[in-house]
Amino acid sequence: MSTIEKIQEDVAVLEAVDINNEIVLFNDDVNTFDHVIETLIKVCEHTAEQAEQCAILVHYKGKCTVKTGSFDELKPKCSSLLEAGLSAEII
Repeated sequence: MSTIEKIQEDVAVLEAVDINNEIVLFNDDVNTFDHVIETLIKVCEHTAEQAEQCAILVHYKGKCTVKTGSFDELKPKCSSLLEAGLSAEII
């Protein structure tokens, strides 16, 4: 394996590791289904169906991964969810 191939492989591994972050949304007793759905559509760019399914999962399971990607991509989205009064964190 040449040095260039090794560097390309290392970069590919780093990129793959970088996208393995998730925003997890947690259930609460404060927010309505409509608010959660509208916020997921706006912030996470979900379709109405995706947002509704996530809201149902959060309600019944206590949490749901709502977005995956790099930490830098997810940080502002998670902040927006928190500012909207939802309970979320990046894991």
